[in-house]
Amino acid sequence: MSRIGKLPVSIPADVNVTLDGAVITFVKGDTTHTLDTRGNCGVTFADNALTFATNSDQRADRAFWGTYRALAQNIVVGLTTGFEKKLEINGVGYRAAVEGAVLKLQLGFSHDILFDIPAGVAISVEKNVITIKGTDKQQIGQIAAVIRSFRPPEPYKGKGVKYSDETILRKAGKTSKK
Repeated sequence: MSRIGKLPVSIPADVNVTLDGAVITFVKGDTTHTLDTRGNCGVTFADNALTFATNSDQRADRAFWGTYRALAQNIVVGLTTGFEKKLEINGVGYRAAVEGAVLKLQLGFSHDILFDIPAGVAISVEKNVITIKGTDKQQIGQIAAVIRSFRPPEPYKGKGVKYSDETILRKAGKTSKK
């Protein structure tokens, strides 16, 4: 029994929801997100709340039940408050700047890394902190992971790009014998 799937998703007044068979469409202003449940779970919309239920007692249907409820909740949160990830850059000479629709990273390589900012995502840089904001939780997490992969933090000095809440386990360096 899914503990997440049982909970209803409350829909704020400024978000419009339409059901078309297995497809749920969320609209707020000019932003639209769709969620296709592919018939793996039943969806009902009543009293400004979405409720999900399993179609059968099969293992796959029970697994999708909680997943689709969590995806719907993430879409609603993204449309109302949005999502944000913060990355920190540590290292001498490591810096980042936003130039138009391009994030320019200097991470100790012989060349600058240019990352094109996708539509619907806002990236800002203050000193050594990169802030990524948007409405799609999956897209924000993927962009943060890609930027971090350009120079992951190393365990000896901690140089590189890391999540702001990530802790780097440090290793002891070489010691000399006397």
